[in-house]
Formats: sequence, structure tokens, C-alpha cells
Amino acid sequence: MKVRRNRHTGFSATELMVILAILGILIAVAIPSFQYLIRNHRLTTAANALFSAVNLARSEAIHRGTRVDLVPAGDGVSWSNGWIIFVDENDNQRPDGAETVIFRHEALPRDLRITARFTDSKVQYLAFNSSGRSRTNASSQASQSGSWLLESGSHARKVIVNFLGRPRVCNPVTEPATC
Repeated sequence: MKVRRNRHTGFSATELMVILAILGILIAVAIPSFQYLIRNHRLTTAANALFSAVNLARSEAIHRGTRVDLVPAGDGVSWSNGWIIFVDENDNQRPDGAETVIFRHEALPRDLRITARFTDSKVQYLAFNSSGRSRTNASSQASQSGSWLLESGSHARKVIVNFLGRPRVCNPVTEPATC
């Protein structure tokens, strides 16, 4: 005859409390790091989207052989509302009903701030002529250059457009001398 022993498997209340305490500490440490990653990812994504929009506007101007503008969506003042790329047939920096809209980007997350600084800053816009060079409203031969500074908390990215209309993205926090 065999004797069977009842074996209880599992955790005691003390072991369970220790595991929950360790898990709580790990979560408390991970949440700020995770928020840091999310904020940095949103900023990088927005900067890359703006960089791509500049390249799209430039290539469409060359492809179509006409002026193409990149302007803030909505009120036409705040880049945080998103942006629009369109063929600006009447040179007013606003997409009118008959003008061809090439691309629309949605509004940015609320924790992202965007500040634009361009040579012609009376109206917020970046325009390209048929040769793919940036231009001002005053002349198709006068270059429009400048930058957008995107910020979220202590994170920052900058999209810089040179006088030829070529964009680049940099980090002013880690590269202050060249950004």
C-alpha cells in the first residue's frame, strides 16, 4: 500500500506580498522612463513628418513645374494645427477651392510646440518654385530659408531649410553648435 501525501503548491501570503512590492517598485521606476520614450518618439515623428513634407512640396514643385506651398493648416498661423501642401495658383498662401491640395497633415499632439523662423515671416509659409528652390512672395528668385523648432518638455528637434530649399533635421540639445 502506497501512502499519498498532499502537497500544496503555490505562494504563501508573505511571498505574494513581497512579489507585489517588487512589482510595484519596478512599475514606479518604469513609468517615467516610458513617458520619456513616448514624448521623444512623438517629437521625432513630428520632426520627420515635417521634414518629409518639405521634401514632398519641393519635389511636387519640380514635377508640376509650378509654385507649391507648405502652409499651416486651420488658421494659417499655428503649425501645431498641422500643415497643407498645395499648388498656390494665386500666390495668397491659402488653399482656395479651385487649387489642388497635394497633402494634409493632422494637428500635432497638444504637448508639442512648434516655432517657425523664416526670412519672410509676415505670413507663415514655405514656397518652392519650379526649379525646386525655395522662394519668397516678393520674388521667385529670392530664397526663403529658416527653421521650425519643435519642443516637448526638455526634448527638442529642429527642421532647418537652407536657401536652396533643402531640409535637414537636428537636435539642438545634443548638437548646439551646428543646429
